[in-house]
Amino acid sequence: MPGTPTDLTRLRITLTAFFALDGFIFAGWVVRIPAIKQQTGASASTLGLALLGVSAGAVITMMLTGRLCHRYGNHQVTVVCAVLLSLSVSLPPLTHSPLTLGLVLLIFGAAYGGINVAFNSAAVDLVRAMRRPIMPSFHAAFSLGGMVGAGLGGLVAGFLTPTQHLFGLTVIGLLVTAVVGRELLRLQPPAPPQDSPNEVAPPRRLTPRTRGLVFTFGLIALCTAFGEGALADWSALHLEQDLDATAGAAAIGYSCFALAMTAGRLTGTRLLERLGRTRTLVSGGTVAALGMLLGALAPTLWAAVLGFVITGLGLANLFPVAVERAGSLAGPDGVAIASTLGYGGMLLGPPAIGFMADWYSLPAALTSVAALAAVAAVIGFLTRHAAEN
Repeated sequence: MPGTPTDLTRLRITLTAFFALDGFIFAGWVVRIPAIKQQTGASASTLGLALLGVSAGAVITMMLTGRLCHRYGNHQVTVVCAVLLSLSVSLPPLTHSPLTLGLVLLIFGAAYGGINVAFNSAAVDLVRAMRRPIMPSFHAAFSLGGMVGAGLGGLVAGFLTPTQHLFGLTVIGLLVTAVVGRELLRLQPPAPPQDSPNEVAPPRRLTPRTRGLVFTFGLIALCTAFGEGALADWSALHLEQDLDATAGAAAIGYSCFALAMTAGRLTGTRLLERLGRTRTLVSGGTVAALGMLLGALAPTLWAAVLGFVITGLGLANLFPVAVERAGSLAGPDGVAIASTLGYGGMLLGPPAIGFMADWYSLPAALTSVAALAAVAAVIGFLTRHAAEN
C-alpha cells in the first residue's frame, strides 16, 4: 500500500484532477441548460421537473455508492463513475422532449452522485494517511474546475451547438480519465498511520452513536449547501430587484461569492492547521451568518456584494470538513450520508427561498441562509469533542 511521501503526493494530484474534472463537466452542462430548454420545448415548470432527474439520480446513487466502494474500492468506483459522467453529459442535447431529458438526466445524476461519494471517500483515506487537513484543497479544485467549465462554456456558446459542446466535454472527460484513471488504479488506498494511538480505521458497520454523529456532520453539510444553492439561484435577482442593479452588475454578486469560496478553500488547509476543525466550523459559520445578514439586508449594491464575499469565505470550508469528519467516522457510508444530506440542502435552498420570498420578501427569505450558517456554527461547537484534531 502506498505510504511513501511520493506515493501520497501522486495520489493527491490524481484525486485533485478528478475533483477538477467533475466541476468542469458539471458546469459545462449547466451553462447549456437554456439552449436545451429551447430545444426540448420545455416550459419553466416542465424543465424544473426534468432537472429533478439529476437530483433523483444523484441522491439514489449516493447511498448505493458507499456499498460499492466497500466492495470494489474507492479508486475503482471513481474511475468507472468518471467514465459514466463523461459519456452521459453528451446525452441531454440528443433529447427532444422534457420526458426524455429527465430520463437521461437520471443517468447523468447517478454518475455525478457516484463519483462524488467515491472520490470524497478516497480523499478521506488520504487525509488520514497524510495526517494533514487537506480536504479543502480538493473542493477548491472542484470550484476551480467549475469556474473554468462555466467560463469556457460561455465562450463557445456563440459558435458551438449544445451537441458539439457537450460531446467535446465527453472527449475531454474520457481523455483525462484514461490518463489520470490509469494512475489512480495503480495506486492502492493508503493504510492509516500505525504509529499514533489516536488513528483508527473507520468502522465497517455503523453503530447508533456513530450514525448519529455522521448525521450531525451531514446537517452541517446541509446548512452549507443550502446557502450555496440559494445564492446561486437568488443572489442576482435580489441585487436587481431589491437594489436596482443592472443585469450585468447583479451577475457580479454570485461571481464574487464563488470566487470567495474558491479562495477560502485554497487556504483551507492552512486555516485548519492553525485553528483545528472545531474553531474552523464555528468561526466559518459565524462569519457566514454575519456576511449573509449584510448581503440580504444591506441598502446598497456594493455593501450587499461585500456581504456575499464574506459569506463565501465563511462557508468555504464547512462542507469539506463535514464530509471529512463523516468519512473518518464511517468510511464511504459516512461520506454517502453526509453528501446526500448536503445535496439535499442544495436542492432545498432555492425553492425554500422562493416560498419564503412569496410569504415575506426576498431579503427576509435570504436571512434564512444566515440562520442555517449560525446553526452550522452551533453544531460545530456541540460536536467539538468528536471534531478535535
